[in-house]
Amino acid sequence: MTLRAVVAGCGHYLPERVVENSEFEKTLETSDEWIRSRSGIERRHFAAAGETTSMMSEHAARAALSDAGLVPEDLDALIVATSTPDLTFPSSATMVQSALGMTRGFAFDVQAVCAGFIYALANANALILSGQAERVMVIGAETFSKILDWSDRSTCVLFGDGAGAVILEAKTGTGNVQDRGILATDLNSDGRFKDILYVDGGVSTNTTGHLRMEGKEVFRHAVEKLAQTATTSLAKVGLTGSDVDWVVPHQANIRIITGTAKKLGLPMENVIVTVQDHGNTSAASIPLALSVGKARGQLKAGDLIVTEAIGGGLAWGSVVLRW
Repeated sequence: MTLRAVVAGCGHYLPERVVENSEFEKTLETSDEWIRSRSGIERRHFAAAGETTSMMSEHAARAALSDAGLVPEDLDALIVATSTPDLTFPSSATMVQSALGMTRGFAFDVQAVCAGFIYALANANALILSGQAERVMVIGAETFSKILDWSDRSTCVLFGDGAGAVILEAKTGTGNVQDRGILATDLNSDGRFKDILYVDGGVSTNTTGHLRMEGKEVFRHAVEKLAQTATTSLAKVGLTGSDVDWVVPHQANIRIITGTAKKLGLPMENVIVTVQDHGNTSAASIPLALSVGKARGQLKAGDLIVTEAIGGGLAWGSVVLRW
């Protein structure tokens, strides 16, 4: 028998305020058509004043617990993937732990920007396989609206706020690719590319900073590296793109999503796409897409899923799992 980290439930949360592309026409030299044609984004959600990453995480966490039929005390660990925590410390994860009333186990944050949820999922998988935890809540949550430069039309129209959560639990499988749960992971980073996607501020510089991005360079790296990591994860368990039922990609840009699907040899009918409704929510985008895909009835038990993401660092990776 083989131990597997199986998805027990998922949930998501989006702030109440919806911002359509047309709102940016009032302050920037841009248009709804320009934004849609270059990104596929139609709208995004922005957190209300005082609404924080940990608050959104709590909403998503409670939705995931309800979906799984569990209570907070059933969890052994809680991981939050975010680049926009409430405070420098303590971690957003411990704040969520407290808000949920979870008085046992442990909680910590992971920071790998848009790849954060993939990194957190791989860490949760390792905790379960090593026997350190039986149930782990993995949350991706961001308030990117707090670090956007509203005069930069190349970035501020692309990002949104939100949170998504997935609960993994230990189950025994047969050890083959028909098992439910995480089958393979692949993580990568290359710090030489820091300057194409970063925030120009931080604690040690006594500044908050704004998001800066070289869009063409990010696009060039994204399609190649996302297809490569997905192929690598699949190959680890003897699978290829033709075995995949669903790609659930980081929801950054429709052109990146379609380009990666093409490289994997998969039609867009096999890709979960939600970028049009919430923009790039960084670490939150994959759990958001998983939760939305389940709610739509797209994801079915036994489906083979590959999910991949790339973000600042550069950091990128993928996970292959059976739903």
